[in-house]
Amino acid sequence: MWGNPSHLAEMNRIICETHKRKDVEESSNAELEVLLPETNRDDSTYDGIDWGGERVAEEIYAKVEKIENDGKKVSRLSVTGYSLGGLVARYVIGILFQRGFFNEVTPVNFNTVATPHIGLLRYSSFFSSVTHALGPKLLSRTGEQFYGVDKWSVRGRPLLDVMADPNRIFYQALAKFQHIRIYANAVNDLTVPYITAAIEPEDPFVEHETNGIKIELDEKYDPIIKSYFLPSEPPVIPKPSVLSREWFAGLKPRPFLPPPLQFAFPFNILMYLALPFLVPVIITLVLIRFTSASKSSRARIQLLERDESYRNRLVHLISDVEKDVEGAVGEFMVDAGLTSDSSRSGEQNLEDESLQAMQKPSSHYPILSPAQRTRIAALNSLPGLRKERAFIHPTRNSHATIIVRDPKRFPFHKRGEGVIRHWADHFIL
Repeated sequence: MWGNPSHLAEMNRIICETHKRKDVEESSNAELEVLLPETNRDDSTYDGIDWGGERVAEEIYAKVEKIENDGKKVSRLSVTGYSLGGLVARYVIGILFQRGFFNEVTPVNFNTVATPHIGLLRYSSFFSSVTHALGPKLLSRTGEQFYGVDKWSVRGRPLLDVMADPNRIFYQALAKFQHIRIYANAVNDLTVPYITAAIEPEDPFVEHETNGIKIELDEKYDPIIKSYFLPSEPPVIPKPSVLSREWFAGLKPRPFLPPPLQFAFPFNILMYLALPFLVPVIITLVLIRFTSASKSSRARIQLLERDESYRNRLVHLISDVEKDVEGAVGEFMVDAGLTSDSSRSGEQNLEDESLQAMQKPSSHYPILSPAQRTRIAALNSLPGLRKERAFIHPTRNSHATIIVRDPKRFPFHKRGEGVIRHWADHFIL
């Protein structure tokens, strides 16, 4: 969330640079046109995956019209989304599919980078419990969809469930792309952890410093992982002698403060002394900011839905299709005496209990819901799905680094350039 086109400046630069060079080398007649959506940015990202997708779809149609007015023809489409943008991208292609866009235009590449495909995760920690309680309220419609508490379909299914359903247009649109590749941070992504970004039920990297995992990085695209091996039993690591070099090295903690608040001596001392006063002020300001933005978003959504053209908008048409199908299926199941939500309650409770029993007693491991496990299974069934993992370590949060979001302000973001170059080199024009 809170993204804007400037965050993708390095991706834009590298993809244009890469394919300009390839065009010269291969004498290709194809031209690459890049669209960085402008309408779904900053506070507009509170308005939901669906309304974000609606805005971006309109920008795509406007861009196509402009290109064709210049006497050119759009023949192929590729889509890349970062973070929330990856979910918006999956919604957008559903809109395009429903409108018949792919009858004339070939879908080629679909990529996401650090996208929470199965929603945000819950852990057995107090902080996670608080964020799951407050997130849907403070992040408006997007928060509800992130945490799966929205009722997007007529039977109350969350949007992420519908988008991962092989019988729905979002999944069918995604399956039409010739190349589907997702990029995930293997470690240190505090915003979008590995399991949801890589669409995996297990995380072999969560204890990478102690579980003995062997990781080989790609020489050309470092920090992309070329291969990894996890032993069945973690190695026994002897404890270093007290006061030894290894002992002191183990005492070095991850920086407590985020990069904008990290200063050199003596200003770092002053910052730590001010923390008892600054933390309450910062928390208060953040809550006020979130509450205000969420309130504005909900008011904006009400205005959008009151608009006379709303019933003709793509988001409403798709919702109607989903509701019709859901209603028909529901009536069939009731008439046939098959399972219903109430009759499944006992079975669901048993499933929940068995899943909870499988969870490891650690705040490092997420508690996946049955719905999230269903999304994982469905999305992993996509034909030709490929996954790339980035090992960006050590760092406090690798979420911005993986796309080199702000290399001028934070030079260590350059660590993620190999990921972007891998994406650009494997992008089929």
